[in-house]
Amino acid sequence: MTEQDARQLDEQGWLVLPAVMDAAWLAELRDTTQGLLETEGANAGAEFRTEPGSDRLANLVDKGECFERLVSHPRLLEAVEQVLGPDWKLSSLNYRAALPGQGLQPLHCDMGQVADARGYAVFNSVWLLDDFTSDNGPTRLVPGTHRSGRLPHEVLADPLAPHPDEIVTLGRAGDVILTNASLWHGGTVNRSSRPRRSLHGFYVRGDLPQQQYQKRLLRPQTQARLSPVLRRVLALDDPRNDELSSAGSGRSGFLR
Repeated sequence: MTEQDARQLDEQGWLVLPAVMDAAWLAELRDTTQGLLETEGANAGAEFRTEPGSDRLANLVDKGECFERLVSHPRLLEAVEQVLGPDWKLSSLNYRAALPGQGLQPLHCDMGQVADARGYAVFNSVWLLDDFTSDNGPTRLVPGTHRSGRLPHEVLADPLAPHPDEIVTLGRAGDVILTNASLWHGGTVNRSSRPRRSLHGFYVRGDLPQQQYQKRLLRPQTQARLSPVLRRVLALDDPRNDELSSAGSGRSGFLR
C-alpha cells in the first residue's frame, strides 16, 4: 500500500484497488458463484440470510479454492491491518447481486459499529464481478463519516434519502473497493436490466463475534487442508471465538 493509499483509507474511509483479479480468476469466480446459485436454489445464502431483491450466497470459504485466495490476498490483508490493527479476523465472505429495479439500502455502518476506545472494529472489501456503473446499483458512501463517531440514523431524518456529500463508487470488473465499514454507505437501485454481482469479504476486530462462525460452518475436510495463513485469517485457533459465538453473532448490516 502506498503512502497515498494509506492516507486516503485513513482520511476518506475508502479506496479502490484496480485490476486485483485477472481474467482467469474473475471467470472462475463468476462460474463458481453461478453454479452455487443453481445448486443451492431457494436455500442460497441461508447460512447468513436471504434478501428480497438480491441474490445471495454465504459461507463461501467452504465452497471453493478460488474463495480461499480471495480472503487471504496480501493486498487485502494489508488494508485490513491498516484499519483494524493487528488483531483481526475474517467475519464472512458473501455474494450479493442486486437484481434489476432493486438494491436500495439506507446509509448504515456495518454491524452498527463506530470507533470505540480500541479504535475501528469493522472493515469491508467489495470484489467487483461486474463493472460498477452509475446505473446498475453501485455502492454510495459519504467520505470521512467514519470519523464522526455517529450512526446515520442518529443524525439523518431519512437514511434512505440521498446525502448531499455522498459519492458513488464506480469501477471495472476485477477491481476491489476497500472501506472502513464504519463509513456511512449503502447500495443504490440497480436501474439496468442485469444483476450487479459482487463478493464481500468482511473482517472484524478480534474481540467481536464473526458474522459466520467459521469453526462451526467449515466442513472438517475444508479445515484439514487450510494453510497456516488461512487458519490465521479465519481465526480457527483463537479460543475467544467459542465464547463470542455463544454470546451471539454479528449479523446486523447490509452489504455483506
